[in-house]
Amino acid sequence: METIIEPRVHPTALIDESAELAEGVVVGPYSIVGPNVRIGARTELASHVLIERDTVVGEDCRISHGAVLGTDPQDLKYHGEPTELRVGDRTVIREYATLNRGTSALGYTSVGSECMLMSYVHVAHDCQIGDHVILSNAVNMAGHVSIGDWAIVGGMTPIHQFVRIGAHAFVGGQSRISKDIPPFVRAAGIPLELYGLNSVGLQRRGFSEEVRRELKRAYRLFFASQHNITQALARAREELRALPEVEEFLSFFEGTGRGVSS
Repeated sequence: METIIEPRVHPTALIDESAELAEGVVVGPYSIVGPNVRIGARTELASHVLIERDTVVGEDCRISHGAVLGTDPQDLKYHGEPTELRVGDRTVIREYATLNRGTSALGYTSVGSECMLMSYVHVAHDCQIGDHVILSNAVNMAGHVSIGDWAIVGGMTPIHQFVRIGAHAFVGGQSRISKDIPPFVRAAGIPLELYGLNSVGLQRRGFSEEVRRELKRAYRLFFASQHNITQALARAREELRALPEVEEFLSFFEGTGRGVSS
């Protein structure tokens, strides 16, 4: 017979009657869980955590002291319409991070599974963060930012609204991101510059030598030649192998709205 572990809620914590706590959830001293919040199994909230409202947190997450989730978007166009914050499974949110709900533009803000959001990170309204993403201390995101799976952003980095950061990209600390950063690359600085492929990260994650070679060829067509984006796309589709990773790299340029960092 399976044993069900009831939630453990500290006597000083406040839990709204509409909130749902799955088995094994731990809520620490003076934490507040507001209306229409759902917290997955075995997730732990430390002391003085606020989950204001309309938030879904997955299983096995760890939310540290002073973190604030599910608060109203900091957007003058927001007028109280119902929106959500969604957090995946096994994600760690460290001290004093702040995550806002979405606006009517998208309806929700989302953070994927197995992410690490370090202290003082801010995730604004309508941001979309993939799985396995690491945001170092004091990364500050404006609204509508998109970050792909396995990306890493160094500390003290502001990200302009509507910017996209591609999967497996690595951004150095104290950078300023005002344009899109393609997948699989390294970037850093003010103004931001690209420094080739994120070769070490790709190797660690098991990308084959063939994939890394074709991505390097694609990178050179876009950033180490005289071609504009249209010309580089045409050459790449003619000359490179049609690998999924290469297609992801090329498609990123076709979908840019703010322009691509170089």
